[in-house]
Order: sequence, then structure tokens, then C-alpha cells
Amino acid sequence: MKTLNTVPVGKTCKVVKLHGEGPVKRRIMDMGITKGVEILVRKVAPLGDPMELNVRGYELSVRKGDAELIEVE
Repeated sequence: MKTLNTVPVGKTCKVVKLHGEGPVKRRIMDMGITKGVEILVRKVAPLGDPMELNVRGYELSVRKGDAELIEVE
């Protein structure tokens, strides 16, 4: 299983499935990250947290812990 936190900078991926429970999953979905959406990894902070993404035409920062819950292809 490949997750969002393993995608290299500059690459685009597609969301396959969201893992996690209740409020955590809801928060990820509220950010616009849903099944089938394409995500471009723009930058990763020097210590690897957070990641800067481009989702649905806007920029978004996601913690590495949350990125591990997003399965991509």
C-alpha cells in the first residue's frame, strides 16, 4: 500500500482510499481530499513535516501523520 507521505516532491498521485476513523477522516475529507482526486506534492518541510500539496487548485499543508492515512496510486 502506497501512502501520500511516500510520494516524492513534484509528483502527482491519485487518491484511492482514506483510512482513519471518525473526526480524523472527516477533517481530511473537509480539506477536499476525497477518493479519485489528484494531488501534486509541491514541497516537504526540511524535517519532513508538514507537506505542502496542491489539491483542487488550491494549496494545502498536511501533517505527515495525516498523509499516512491517505492511500494513493
